[in-house]
Amino acid sequence: MKISLWRCSYSVLTTFCLLGLTAASRPQGLANDVELRVGIVQRFGDNPKEQLLVEPTEGDRLQLKFQKGNNQPQTLVTNKAIKLEVTMQPLVEPPLEERVVLGTYRTYETAEDSAKNWQSKGIEVEIAQPERWQIWAKRDVYSTPLLRRLLLESLQATDKDKVLLDTKTPQKLSRVSWVIDGKRYSDDYLEISSNKNLVKVNETNKPQNARLYAGRLQLQSNAYGTYTLVNLVPLETYLRGVVPYEIGTQAPKASMEAQAIIARTYALRNIHRFEADGYQLCADTHCQVYYGLKGATAATDQAIATTRGMVLTYNDELVDALYSSTTGGVTAAFSDVWNGDDRPYLQPIIDSPSNIWNLRGQNLADENNFQRFINLKKGFNESEWDLFRWRRETKLEDITKGLQKFLKVKNSPYAKFKTIKGMKVVERSRSGRILKLAVDTEIGTFYLYKDEVRSAFFAPVSTLFYLQPLNKGQSGLWGYAFVGGGLGHGVGLSQTGAQNLAQLGWSNAKILEFYYPGTQIHILDNSIKLTNRNF
Repeated sequence: MKISLWRCSYSVLTTFCLLGLTAASRPQGLANDVELRVGIVQRFGDNPKEQLLVEPTEGDRLQLKFQKGNNQPQTLVTNKAIKLEVTMQPLVEPPLEERVVLGTYRTYETAEDSAKNWQSKGIEVEIAQPERWQIWAKRDVYSTPLLRRLLLESLQATDKDKVLLDTKTPQKLSRVSWVIDGKRYSDDYLEISSNKNLVKVNETNKPQNARLYAGRLQLQSNAYGTYTLVNLVPLETYLRGVVPYEIGTQAPKASMEAQAIIARTYALRNIHRFEADGYQLCADTHCQVYYGLKGATAATDQAIATTRGMVLTYNDELVDALYSSTTGGVTAAFSDVWNGDDRPYLQPIIDSPSNIWNLRGQNLADENNFQRFINLKKGFNESEWDLFRWRRETKLEDITKGLQKFLKVKNSPYAKFKTIKGMKVVERSRSGRILKLAVDTEIGTFYLYKDEVRSAFFAPVSTLFYLQPLNKGQSGLWGYAFVGGGLGHGVGLSQTGAQNLAQLGWSNAKILEFYYPGTQIHILDNSIKLTNRNF
């Protein structure tokens, strides 16, 4: 009887949340809740076989707004699901598509620092993400073939390895169409809404994979010749699709609240990420995971409601609210992982509630100290988690293939190497992260820096590791063991560690102060700057 009553209460609460919280959540101090533009399907149309199923919830209807062929606005209403399909339209006169690519990077943070450097040289740039993050010479500034070639010629004298002209002549154009009442429609822009402010989206043929989104949807063209499905959603509602998927629905209350505060801060500080494509944030780990309302629970909704409007600040500005799954026992400084200025509140901290290791006296930049640290397994916030410590052995052939692929994407001359003679960690940071790793080959030695290391190798899931050469009974080198800890970049809050601290009775404020020392929790208002774009 108690279980049935709980289930009934939970259903009522969840229904209230779905129908009410989508519009009701509004931070104190703001006249209106901030509306975000989130790309939930980023490059729709890459594959001509792709389909998207968009449908209303039970008893609701979809409203579709687009333009007819004569540019006249048209509105259609239906209570049925619509299927967005891709067709490839042949082009009679294929256009020339060009862009000057100034660099390719694994993460946005590295790309942003590079963009800042180009800007300081007087080059107008924009950040894009066709696959990996790239810096482009700004298209509306370098808008003609002559301007692009003059820029390329001037830059290749000093940055030959980085800069290239990406030229394409597409023979077909990706177009999206849909059918309503037996009639097919097509347009490059489509707005979808519903009376209940809820829409289901499914990228597969399995009904159970449909995701539920609040707010409106827009299908719009992007910078890569394809489309992005954008969810226009209030900030507080957006968090209901982030917190369950980032920290989980079973996390202790205080850690859920800390996640809600940091996720809110992260979203607002990163709303400029996809300016090149006309939206703000993505829905995967390149930003933070956002899968809509299907995973929302009473517990995660309560954590968001309890912290409504709260953001983390330093000197009255939003912090760079970085966080990761696991630190491996020590958090990293910003500059341990990416280029750019350090943040005072993002510094190496031993991820433990007790004084298990003294960083000042036992600096992890020292290789012997580091290997002793990695071999410690008890007393940390994350000690009981599977990826707190790991060891992965990889054959030299597999390491070679991964490095060749990575270097080819970077347009590096070392992509042509055939044989690895040896690898060595050259420099570590105070937190033990690899700053510089040397790879000796038959055509010379090249170096990997900071977050490049995670892109270059398949085995390690962080830069907190050491290399152990393996022979496996052979006369020569068989491969290497990657021995390390943690998952992700390790900067800022550890989601796993935060849960342990919450179980120890720490409040959300104490947890955030631990991972971001010197910061304060503020209620979002119009005096707080929403973005700190550096270029």
